[in-house]
Amino acid sequence: MKKRLYLKLLIGYVIFGILGFILVSTFSSHYTYEYIEDTEVDRLYKEANMIASTYASNYFNEDITVDDLHDSLTTLSTYLSSEIWVMNTDGDILINSNASVDMDHLTHIDGFNVADFGSKYYTTGSFYNYYDDTHLTVFSPITINYKVRGYVLIHQPLSVITHHHAHLLNIMYLTLLLIFICATLLLIIIGFEVYIPIRKMIKGADAFAEGNFSYKIPVHKNDEIGYLAASLNYMANELNTLEDDQRKFISNVSHDFRSPLTSIKGYVEAMLDGTIPPEMQEKYLNIIVFETDRLSKLTQSLLELNKYGSHGTMLDVSEFDINQLIKMTCLTFEGTCKAKRISFHLILAGKTLYVKADMSKIQQVVYNLIDNAIKFSHHDSEITIETTKKSEKVFVSVKDTGIGIPKDSQNKIFERFYKTDLSRGKDKKGSGLGLSIVKEIIQAHDENINVISTEGVGTEFIFTLPAAQREEL
Repeated sequence: MKKRLYLKLLIGYVIFGILGFILVSTFSSHYTYEYIEDTEVDRLYKEANMIASTYASNYFNEDITVDDLHDSLTTLSTYLSSEIWVMNTDGDILINSNASVDMDHLTHIDGFNVADFGSKYYTTGSFYNYYDDTHLTVFSPITINYKVRGYVLIHQPLSVITHHHAHLLNIMYLTLLLIFICATLLLIIIGFEVYIPIRKMIKGADAFAEGNFSYKIPVHKNDEIGYLAASLNYMANELNTLEDDQRKFISNVSHDFRSPLTSIKGYVEAMLDGTIPPEMQEKYLNIIVFETDRLSKLTQSLLELNKYGSHGTMLDVSEFDINQLIKMTCLTFEGTCKAKRISFHLILAGKTLYVKADMSKIQQVVYNLIDNAIKFSHHDSEITIETTKKSEKVFVSVKDTGIGIPKDSQNKIFERFYKTDLSRGKDKKGSGLGLSIVKEIIQAHDENINVISTEGVGTEFIFTLPAAQREEL
């Protein structure tokens, strides 16, 4: 199995790192440099304006001496890490903060023209080849009585800005590295918390696909992934149980069909080859009829169960008197009850009690439950049938005093073909499908059926039906 998911995560991780580095080294670097340059220009321009309006103006007004101005500019030059000039309009440097004052030998800047600055108040370069390296130059005019008498220029090596920019860029690279480390930790956490459990679930799914439903996915977490793993394990357990039930179902069907077919085949062959004399054939023909009838009932029960699939069955819902239905159903067992001396004790709520359900199918439910109670009741016993109404529900109870159902079998009696060990020797005619049909019919009505039984004491089946919205007498 290819590890494509983790490979995609790694590729995304690497692409994230590369794109982050490119972004910092291009976009962020460019705009950071522009921001530093603009900030430094604004700062120097404010200083140049301040010098032009105070120190330089005082000098041209002869309020301070050249030496006083030079001392002030030298101090400001140190503070600004820059070189400060005072120039006249002809391009002569009157005062240089980094040189001594010599008014007799002034340095002239060839080609100096303030118009070269354009609309901006700063420029970058060697300043008319005066410097060997690149400088940032900011100027401010010295205006006295609305007349420009000279200029204040502040020169700062561009390396100062470059150094500042490199420092900020290093901080951004360090931040990117820390983010990359955090992303690495996140990738590792995702690997342990998400990817590895997913791999285990994929392995489990492969095992389930191969039919190994006993495999348990070893993921135990209190989150969505743990819930998914638990759901897959539960699904596998249910499929395993279903597979066992299918095998058991096929085994039971085969057994219940094979037994009567073997008997029929054996008796017919015995009559054909003369093993059974003609005077005894009537006895064995009756056995054949009995076994044939048994096969017919089994086939009919299977067809009945087949109606109740995952899509349910069509119900002919109507309102009818459940008390009257119980009375009429009890009458059909008159002969059987007389033979075993079994009596019915009816405790019916009211003279009439109307429910809303499929009458024919509920009659089958009542018939199967009464038939089941008679089969496992002792001679000279009583079967109690009771109806009660609570809120919008009608409860129907069929209770016998027979052999009861073992506790470990009570959860299985509604399974198809299931028979308890106690019933196998007692119920020769039963197919083990009667209670399955009962449960399917009740569930088709969206109702419930429960069993209460004690071995050796008796069994009670209770099912519910929706009460009809009409007034009972």
